[in-house]
Amino acid sequence: MMPGIDPRMMKQAMKRMGIKQQEIDALQVIIKTSDRDIVIDNPSVSKVNMMGEESFQISGVISERPLSSDYSVPEISDDDINTVAEQTGKSKDEARKAIEDCNGDLAEAILKLKDE
Repeated sequence: MMPGIDPRMMKQAMKRMGIKQQEIDALQVIIKTSDRDIVIDNPSVSKVNMMGEESFQISGVISERPLSSDYSVPEISDDDINTVAEQTGKSKDEARKAIEDCNGDLAEAILKLKDE
């Protein structure tokens, strides 16, 4: 909270102002941006509700990392590829490409290939 202020008095003042605070037991916080991930390890996370508006206060050990390709490419199994290929009459390579283009959504990949 704030240094030099009694925590009980602070809670009472927040209650009078209609501010509710809840501690969240988080292990890690990741903020994804368009070009990087901001990672907060060992975070202290508080959910604050002030007059119906919710916000989060986060502090901890902050680091940044470039976007990882393993977030953007879904894992595609051979069974998924075979299913799409069989349903559409297309090759396995075409089926894999369609699944990748549809972010792993098999139904969308099948419809996409049938429309071609």
